[in-house]
Amino acid sequence: MTPIVGRAAETEALEACIAAGRHVLLEGPVGVGKTALARAVCAGLGRTIHRVDGDGRYSEAKLVGHFDPPAVLAVGYRPENFIAGPLVEAMQSGGVLFINELNRMPEGVQNVLLPTLDEGRLTVPHLGVILAKPGFTLVATQNPTEFVATGALSEALLDRFELVRLDYQGADEEAVIVLQDARCSPTAELVAAAVALVRATRHDPRIRRGASVRAAVAIADIATRLGGDLVRAAQIALPTRIELVDPGATPLAGLVDDLAKKAPVAARG
Repeated sequence: MTPIVGRAAETEALEACIAAGRHVLLEGPVGVGKTALARAVCAGLGRTIHRVDGDGRYSEAKLVGHFDPPAVLAVGYRPENFIAGPLVEAMQSGGVLFINELNRMPEGVQNVLLPTLDEGRLTVPHLGVILAKPGFTLVATQNPTEFVATGALSEALLDRFELVRLDYQGADEEAVIVLQDARCSPTAELVAAAVALVRATRHDPRIRRGASVRAAVAIADIATRLGGDLVRAAQIALPTRIELVDPGATPLAGLVDDLAKKAPVAARG
């Protein structure tokens, strides 16, 4: 497995939990690499992932599966007419069910998971009981509850998980990530400036939610194509990646100028 920059401890923890047959909840802000960590660890362990992306419209039938309506009308509820959802597929194959942003899912969908996590079994109407094969594991991610459109998981559900928290990597590690992921070969000075600017968004009192390293990658690439103009690149890349405390009172242009002053002098453009 290719190591993920700055994630040695989290990688070790997730590997240990999956090897021990424990279900895991990865928690951290947007852009810290929760999905990348889960993918890398499962690939390294040779485990198949059945992925679900959570949102408020996700249904129990989509998670579990459903009977094909025309076939039911023709011959009734038969096992061969059941179309398995990702939960049943993961249980039957002994694979990993990966739920991205579990706390965005409706409570009813979350509750479907309880008997599966407890007993490795799921009762499907008209089909019967599905038993999880050895190796079945649930790995889920969640953003902190203060993020928009997220909710708190129930105590009953949380009690079935082990928790691995991820925070932002250090500045040097984020610079390595930008150099790895950038498409336009930015200079080291420009990378350092982009990282410094983005990290400043996480501590500025005018910003409710700061940007992740993805913003630094975008700024470094765009600035490279704009002749090193860091400020202009940030004005393009940041609006979709930060949340202001009071948008009406905080002009984005002035905010970016202020943040750019904290970036290394050599790469301000």
